Amino acid sequence: MLFFYFGLWPSDDCYRGEGVALGFSRGGFNFRFCRRLVILLWAYYLISLAFLFFLRKMGVLEQKIPEAGRRSTVTMTECTSLQFVSPFAFEAMQKVDVVRLASLSDPELRLLLPCLVRMALCAPADQSQSWAQDKKLILRLLSGVEAVNSIVALLSVDFHALEQDASKEQQLRHKLGGGSGESILVSQLQHGLTLEFEHSDSPRRLRLVLSELLAIMNKVSESSGEFFFKSSELFESPVYLEEAADVLCILQAELPSLLPIVDVAEALLHVRNGAWFLCLLVANVPDSFNEVCRGLIKNGERQDEESLGGRRRTDALRFLCKMNPSQALKVRGMVVEECHLPGLGVALTLDHTKNEASEDGVSDLVCFVSGLLLGTNAKVRTWFGTFIRNGQQRKRETSSSVLWQMRRQLLLELMGILPTVRSTRIVEEADVELEPNVSVYSGLKEEHVVKASALLRLYCALMGIAGLKPTEEEAEQLLQLMTSRPPATPAGVRFVSLSFCMLLAFSTLVSTPEQEQLMVVWLSWMIKEEAYFESTSGVSASFGEMLLLVAMYFHSNQLSAIIDLVCSTLGMKIVIKPSSLSRMKTVFTQEIFTEQVVTAHAVRVPVTSNLSANITGFLPIHCIYQLLRSRSFTKHKVSIKDWIYRQLCETSIPLHPQLLPLIDVYINSILTPASKSNPEATNQPVTEQEILNIFEGVTGKQPCLKNCEVAQSCPTLCDSMDYSLQGSSIHGIFQGDNIRLNQRFSITAQLLVLYYILSYEEALLANAKTLAAMQRKPKSYSSSLMDQIPIKFLIRQAQGLQQELGGLHSALLRLLATNYPHLCIVDDWICEEEITGTDALLRRMLLTNNAKNHSPKQLQEVFLLAFSAVPVSHTQVMQILEHLTLLSASELIPYAEVLTSNMNQLLNSGVPRRILQTVNKLWMVLNTVMPRRLWVMTVNALQPSIKFVRQQKYTQNDLMIDPLIVLRCDQRVYRCPPLMDITLHMLNGYLLASKAYLSAHLKETAEQDRPSQNNTIGLIGQTDGPEVTREELKNALLAAQDSAAVQILLEICLPTEEEKAKGVNPDSLLRNVQSVITASTPNKGTEEGEDNLLCNLREVQCLICCLLHQMYIADPNIAKLVHFQGYPCELLPLTVAGIPSMHICLDFIPELIAQPELEKQIFAIQLLSHLCIQYALPKSLNVARLAVNVMGTLLTVLTQAKRYAFFMPTLPSLVSFCRAFPPLYEDIMSLLIQIGQVCASDVATQTRDIDPIITRLQQIKEKPGGWSGISKDPSYKNGPRDTGSMDPDVQLCHCIESTVIEIINMSVSGI
Repeated sequence: MLFFYFGLWPSDDCYRGEGVALGFSRGGFNFRFCRRLVILLWAYYLISLAFLFFLRKMGVLEQKIPEAGRRSTVTMTECTSLQFVSPFAFEAMQKVDVVRLASLSDPELRLLLPCLVRMALCAPADQSQSWAQDKKLILRLLSGVEAVNSIVALLSVDFHALEQDASKEQQLRHKLGGGSGESILVSQLQHGLTLEFEHSDSPRRLRLVLSELLAIMNKVSESSGEFFFKSSELFESPVYLEEAADVLCILQAELPSLLPIVDVAEALLHVRNGAWFLCLLVANVPDSFNEVCRGLIKNGERQDEESLGGRRRTDALRFLCKMNPSQALKVRGMVVEECHLPGLGVALTLDHTKNEASEDGVSDLVCFVSGLLLGTNAKVRTWFGTFIRNGQQRKRETSSSVLWQMRRQLLLELMGILPTVRSTRIVEEADVELEPNVSVYSGLKEEHVVKASALLRLYCALMGIAGLKPTEEEAEQLLQLMTSRPPATPAGVRFVSLSFCMLLAFSTLVSTPEQEQLMVVWLSWMIKEEAYFESTSGVSASFGEMLLLVAMYFHSNQLSAIIDLVCSTLGMKIVIKPSSLSRMKTVFTQEIFTEQVVTAHAVRVPVTSNLSANITGFLPIHCIYQLLRSRSFTKHKVSIKDWIYRQLCETSIPLHPQLLPLIDVYINSILTPASKSNPEATNQPVTEQEILNIFEGVTGKQPCLKNCEVAQSCPTLCDSMDYSLQGSSIHGIFQGDNIRLNQRFSITAQLLVLYYILSYEEALLANAKTLAAMQRKPKSYSSSLMDQIPIKFLIRQAQGLQQELGGLHSALLRLLATNYPHLCIVDDWICEEEITGTDALLRRMLLTNNAKNHSPKQLQEVFLLAFSAVPVSHTQVMQILEHLTLLSASELIPYAEVLTSNMNQLLNSGVPRRILQTVNKLWMVLNTVMPRRLWVMTVNALQPSIKFVRQQKYTQNDLMIDPLIVLRCDQRVYRCPPLMDITLHMLNGYLLASKAYLSAHLKETAEQDRPSQNNTIGLIGQTDGPEVTREELKNALLAAQDSAAVQILLEICLPTEEEKAKGVNPDSLLRNVQSVITASTPNKGTEEGEDNLLCNLREVQCLICCLLHQMYIADPNIAKLVHFQGYPCELLPLTVAGIPSMHICLDFIPELIAQPELEKQIFAIQLLSHLCIQYALPKSLNVARLAVNVMGTLLTVLTQAKRYAFFMPTLPSLVSFCRAFPPLYEDIMSLLIQIGQVCASDVATQTRDIDPIITRLQQIKEKPGGWSGISKDPSYKNGPRDTGSMDPDVQLCHCIESTVIEIINMSVSGI
């Protein structure tokens, strides 16, 4: 055997006396006897192996060879005696570094000979001089190696013929089946495969190896993924391993299409020494490393340690990565990507971790396993968790198990960061005797805190997600790490929070009384050091709040909330049984935190300064929220109002998500008692003065702003401005920016307090009945307080901060729409978009310093001069007003008093229209920031001025109770369109406010119905009688209020007596203004006056019609009520044409016609005639046909007087019916003749001239063409008539004749 080992055995060429290709043979001795002896020994060895295999197959030795032994025998030990390619040699081959290759030893170089010989003999693609020099060095390197001769002989074979024979053999095997023993490549073997290989020449050696390899590859393809182990003499004999490897490498290099390297690698896994062959094959083709690794991983098992094939595949890949360690992490990435071979990924990580130099940082093993279990890929998490669970199900874990190695390495890292090791079982030394109640750890080093936190999270993931069951040693070391005391740093706070949550999640780690005492001592240390940690580390969210929160959850038995808290802190979703928290609950509720201690401690916890969403973790606000939910404060009579108020003041953007739930639960604790037995057990609401402090800017000892001289001179401004939002005081507005108030409260605090007030009032109204039944009446905030809060301005500020405020803006809009609908008018939002849009920004760029210098006092002086008795130019007023239009809404607030107080002066004659329009524009801008106060000032300013009568100053409450006060203004407003627009805007707002006010009042006074219900007879079903009656009364009042407003507005649309005296015809208002002017007298002065009057009246009518349209759409019942009440028929053309929603009247006109009052029937038919012209719809046709039938029916029942009163105003409507719907012509003509006949019969005894009229009507009906032009004849219209007769029937007959002629003329002429 020594001859084989030292390479002194002569080659086959020497036996045959053949010449050596390159002359490198050393000649030698002929030891045939020794050679035969060695062959016999190998035959005996193989027979012994076959016998053992037979016994094992029969089951005799199945119980004697354990799984671990089989695995180590087949996988690891088979290649331990073989030499693999070193990383140095593989890198040299990759880079073709000839200098490095020359430094290799002969055994290392022997493994790379196939590739080197091919490089030396084959024609290179690189023809450069440098490669020529390198090639010479390679030839010089190969000149001293004997094995080169055999490789050269292998390369001289006809590979084309060999490939053809191989293809034929594959076809034959496919045809006859994989088990066929026939072969085209190799004829019948006379001896064993090893002896044949020994005695064969190079071509036959190639055929032998190729035939064996193809057989294995064919069996692999037919195995359907089931692993098998193929015994092959050729790949097992240690004597010919190197020669077989040479042949294998040459075959794959020369026949790549027949032998894909990935398929060859897959086949080598099924033979002995396959990993060694695979490494040599890849080393001689270094570019195929990634391809081979990916192929092996892709074809691998999902769980590699569960099968022999998986373990062999893992070992092979580990050998490859040891040969090329730079690509080990990339191969690990392929493992995770394919979710195959988890043991390989862990093994590669362990190999990489051993080579790391850093000990303080987080190891690669911790990062890798944490990434798998805590990553976002659920597939990877499930895959690796299955690996952990399956690994624990084996009866015994040996050191060869990858899972055991991983756990050992993690435990070593855990013990390495502890200052003192208590248990030393892992190093197999004697245990150290220690006191049970004394911790052996003085403290965790600062450089180890981050690594300790990472280890804790990893063990949480392993136990909670992957189901790892810790050993006693692991549990003990984990508990010692969790109860260690880190330094007061942000990382230390994080470590304590993780440790605490891990104790809650895995309470089984505490199993002995000594360990439980250690945990209690550590928890007590947490409570004691919490304030110090928070002050030293600078972290607002300390672990003290978490302790308090968990204690509250335990007291309220909210175990699911504790589980959610633990999972969110650990950053993973793990399964925690509520029953596992029973012991921790006892410790918290009985030994550490009683409920009274928790409540008293929570109030003393300082509020979080500048609380915002940027501050993460568990804060005092979470603790207070849970205590409020459990009603602990009211139960133990602890006041929490001051704490909540301070926390609301200490807020900033972005809004913390816990603030809104805190306010909601606080409001609920104010209104709802903790128990029915103690109805007074409620929290106290925030006082009005505290609320005013936020909006008025009172800080400490500073005086209230209302005491400043500006507030005394202009008190209304102090009620409408938000000083902290403006960024400057009233003094700063008037005197520049030199004097400013300290901004104490942020926009977030003011919006939160506004949300609190609105939510409180809404909840108070919603629970009014319940509170009345409990005989409780919580305090309601006064209307004066609400008047002083700039609600609209705050909403406008919140609109620009929607992203930072989260859901606060939408919540405020919902509360406003419910309780303050007059602040949510759609027109206001549209106007606000125009004011804050791009155009407004461009206009502000034109703002000069002159515009900023105009004070309200100067504006007041200019107004007094402009509208005094002395006639002056209005240029200066116009100039100041134009400059004011460039200011923002908040900057216009100081001018509100001056603008509104002088509105009455704008009603004087001679005021330019441009001034009126500018004032209207400024008023609309102010309406976006201070609508309620602005409306009150405007209503008071527009009151009629009566001498010797003191004007009444209305309040906001007065106007909400009686919105019609708005219309009791100066009569000149009705013909001033800019001011009328303002008046209508206020009227619409106060009508909406009145509805909300009455609804709130009805809920507030719900307790007044209780006595009346007790005094009732007590009949079943009458308990809700008073409630329904009050609701009906409220609805009736609102309907009367709305209809009165509509009737007043319609009356305004009629021309006054003065306008009628000037020749204004109400019927011409819908016509073109120019036509009206041309039809009037030719006097120029009269034309100008009438034009101006008609324009103003027409514009006012348009404004009123727009408002009525909105009211009808909002509540169609208003339209029905108004039309049932009726209004002057002169307005019908205006309302039908000017109000788009008038088509809804078609729904109730049949009901209106059916009314018994004759006036309502007449009004309905006149209204219908205009609607048919405006809306010629099928529905209108049906209603018109109904009206014609009703008129025919009434003809038979009405008396002479009523007949005349009914048909005289309704006959012209028949013309409109025919114009809109020609199919009604026959019915209408029959009706007219019938009416004429009835009239003729009544006057037959008195008048003889009526018969000719009836005769003419009959002729007209029979031959309408002959009478078509008679109505156009002036002599017919103005000719002699029986006008002297005052008989109603005669007049009605003449009216019928005129109607018929007009219908005929219209139908014939096609009008």
